[in-house]
Amino acid sequence: MAEVKRGYTRPLDLKNGRVDLTHGAGGRAMVQLVRELFAAQLGNDYLGQGNDGAVLPLPAGEGARLVMSTDSHVVSPLEFAGGDIGCLSVHGTINDVAMMGATPLYLAAGFILEEGFPLADLARIVESMAQAARAAGVPVVTGDTKVVQRGKGDGLFITTTGVGVLPAAVELGGDRARPGDAILVSGTLGDHGVAVMSRRENLSFEAPVESDTAALHGLVAAMLATGAQLRCLRDPTRGGLAATLNEIAQQSGVGMLLRESAIPVRPAVAAACELLGLDPLDVANEGKLVAVCAAVDADRLLAAMRAHPLGREVARIGEVVADAHRFVQMETAFGGRRIVDWLASDPLPRIC
Repeated sequence: MAEVKRGYTRPLDLKNGRVDLTHGAGGRAMVQLVRELFAAQLGNDYLGQGNDGAVLPLPAGEGARLVMSTDSHVVSPLEFAGGDIGCLSVHGTINDVAMMGATPLYLAAGFILEEGFPLADLARIVESMAQAARAAGVPVVTGDTKVVQRGKGDGLFITTTGVGVLPAAVELGGDRARPGDAILVSGTLGDHGVAVMSRRENLSFEAPVESDTAALHGLVAAMLATGAQLRCLRDPTRGGLAATLNEIAQQSGVGMLLRESAIPVRPAVAAACELLGLDPLDVANEGKLVAVCAAVDADRLLAAMRAHPLGREVARIGEVVADAHRFVQMETAFGGRRIVDWLASDPLPRIC
């Protein structure tokens, strides 16, 4: 608890201090937490307005529209190889806005803290969040903090909301895939899910696996700049590639045919999934995207993606086909076919 003497509050002990209920009670301790930790790391002119909401400029553009998305992050453990819940909360929401073809502009952040959570851990996570927001050029402009009793919150949950602007000429959606379209994936699958699980279960592999968490709006901008006929963009997070493609197939009323040999998976991830009885197609990703585009534009799009750091390992993995049953199928390495279905359960809980 913050100690107050003669109107003076001691600085937060970011090394040994812990969150307590006063940090969420709306008084002096909460103001101190916001000023000395959140505002110190995430501060900018908009956040500095200090109101219940931020007044923000909107880029002018005839016919431009707003895109808004929100996501809650409950990953366990909070820190893992290649990232943590802080940068993940920034990247995840930026990517949701970017998958609509929009330019992300602003973020809001809500923190649910558990009483007793170490301030040193919180400071490290908020710093990671701030670095991710600065690197992406998408500031956190408003937020909220709540503290729940010990045992009620599992440490830390973060909810982020993103706002972006969508040009008039861009129309993307899961209902726009057509038979004959090409299906692309921007890189290797399953890295994030395996990185989180290996940390949680204290597993080690011969080759270390790191999360792929990254903000994808720069890659999306490069793709849109080609003028290719993009139908749909998605980031295959929970449920992985399998869930993403089944969702698009259902929305568009089509089927999909994948080639197993074309789907990029790191050997260490494939080995880990085999050991744990998982399919890499079901495992979450946080820095990859799936694109459906007109087949005639696939090569142009592949070239543009390979020229971007986050698309160097892009692959064309299949095609959209006519199918009244809306099945996603895959040609296996053995020459047969199998259905790529939705997950019936969740073998990898709390990975985003």
